[in-house]
Amino acid sequence: MDAYIKGISYYLPEKIVTNEELVKKFPEWSVEKVAAKVGVKSRHIAGQNETAGDMAEKAARLLFQEYNLKPTNIDFVLLCTQSPDYHLPSTACILQNRLSIPTTAGALDYDLGCSGCVYGLALAKGLIFSGIAKNVLLLTAETYSKYIHPKDKGNKSIFGDGAAACLVSTEGIAKIGEFVLGTDGSGAENLIVKTGCSRRYNKANDFHKDEEGHIMASDYLYMDGSAIFNFTLEVVPDLVKKIMNKNNITSELIDYYIFHQANKFMLNTIRKICALPKDKFYINLEDTGNTVSSTVFIGIKDCLTKGIIKSDNTVMITAFGVGLSWGGTILQF
Repeated sequence: MDAYIKGISYYLPEKIVTNEELVKKFPEWSVEKVAAKVGVKSRHIAGQNETAGDMAEKAARLLFQEYNLKPTNIDFVLLCTQSPDYHLPSTACILQNRLSIPTTAGALDYDLGCSGCVYGLALAKGLIFSGIAKNVLLLTAETYSKYIHPKDKGNKSIFGDGAAACLVSTEGIAKIGEFVLGTDGSGAENLIVKTGCSRRYNKANDFHKDEEGHIMASDYLYMDGSAIFNFTLEVVPDLVKKIMNKNNITSELIDYYIFHQANKFMLNTIRKICALPKDKFYINLEDTGNTVSSTVFIGIKDCLTKGIIKSDNTVMITAFGVGLSWGGTILQF
């Protein structure tokens, strides 16, 4: 039995923060500098009372409407988020009810960031192969903006909020290939929010800067940009080779590459190191920023809408980041 992507939709919050607005708060920057460095001109930010669950629900409803899908046919819900509505219960359980999905369906959250889309596809494929489910609603939703310190201009320029919905089924528009996945927890502290859970439940209310001037506050998102950049350059070229080997395919047969949209500089560096053709390599963060686990799904959807990806195309997707974690597969359209 094969597993397929049957449809993809995504939702972006109404509030938009432009580079011009960022520069007003951080006048030492220029609009051009922000755009050139990370490739982002504007990003969508979740409303004060808008949660990852709210955005996932909106993405799912768009998916149902766009592809004429019935919630009653869903038999499993997977939600990738690191900003759940509650510590418990799982936000996926709440979404099952809000989306009128049958109570016979399974539902769970899984806590993963940038590589969450790829991991979710692997989990959904496993559910289908095992006979547990036939139609898996895979949701990715993140509100990183709520975890960024007000003075953290670097992360504010990179990240945007958003959600995506993907139906994985026994038939569809893209056959899901074999996966390569990886994890290195020794790098966990390079991208982390240290407080709020059992290890350190109470707020620390601390603030200082690391050697490179990045904001370090235990109650907010911290990212060691240099460490994440070096990690990416170390694992992604090998990941690309392993994906091709596992799927018995050569680069000549790959029509397009959609990688996690971390930032423009990182993507361009990866492309050059991997010797990938510029005209076959997706980069588009201008109006969304880095939406964490949703970037790949947003990329696929945009490429389908614009006709960049066509029937009979072979597409490689990869994702990498917080965890540290990484993964990839081949999609046959």
